[in-house]
Amino acid sequence: MKIATYNINGINGRLTNLLRWLEEAGPDVVCLQELKCTDNQFPEKILMDFGYHAIWQGQQSWNGVAILSRYGEIQETKRGLDGDPDDTHSRYIEAFINGVVIGCLYLPNGNPYPGPKFDYKIKWLMRLIAHSQKLLTFGLPVALIGDYNIMPTALDTYKPEKYINNALFRPEARQLWEELLKDGWTDAIRQLYPDQRIYTFWDYLREAYGRNAGLRLDHFLLNQPLHERLVRAVVDADVRGWPHSSDHAPVWIELAESR
Repeated sequence: MKIATYNINGINGRLTNLLRWLEEAGPDVVCLQELKCTDNQFPEKILMDFGYHAIWQGQQSWNGVAILSRYGEIQETKRGLDGDPDDTHSRYIEAFINGVVIGCLYLPNGNPYPGPKFDYKIKWLMRLIAHSQKLLTFGLPVALIGDYNIMPTALDTYKPEKYINNALFRPEARQLWEELLKDGWTDAIRQLYPDQRIYTFWDYLREAYGRNAGLRLDHFLLNQPLHERLVRAVVDADVRGWPHSSDHAPVWIELAESR
């Protein structure tokens, strides 16, 4: 089972790139973030013709999350996180696919720090932790996948000193990330590559991609039943170099079939 995450940064504007990558990589399930379109603008028919069923939650010009699947109809289990009835951002959608619970998320960026956007990021992350603890009690394989907008360690940025006061690297967010790991979640990429500098994002400015001045922001957190099935993890970094690319690259993991 091949599961991917891709912050597409505007699905309709980059639909050609998405379809090209889907054809080349052939993932079974894809979590998309930053759709930047309303629900009725989502290209459902095009993706269906391409072999992917979809569920999505759009938002005008901002945010938006979706899950694509080649396994047929998707059983949606949740959209949005509990804990803030006034939160209208489209940042979380969840489904049961091929025996796995998959949560697709787009965690708030939080910049500038300090400020209300950072406060919202921390509160949203605490709501995610509360939901993740419930998921751990279900006795099912679970993956929480997407753009976390967190660099967990200095190994996840080309220049740690540059990001000391950046919301992506603030200790408050990194500490909550560690709480997730202590609860029993496994960082799939770090599990397989504990000491390598692996990036999933390169800014559009200052030729960041050409210089490999990257950040690791896109993560797979797996509970124990899925951790045991983890085979490999790959960043399709070359996609970042395609014309009119997102500033994120697609990332995917491969899971062994359940016994």
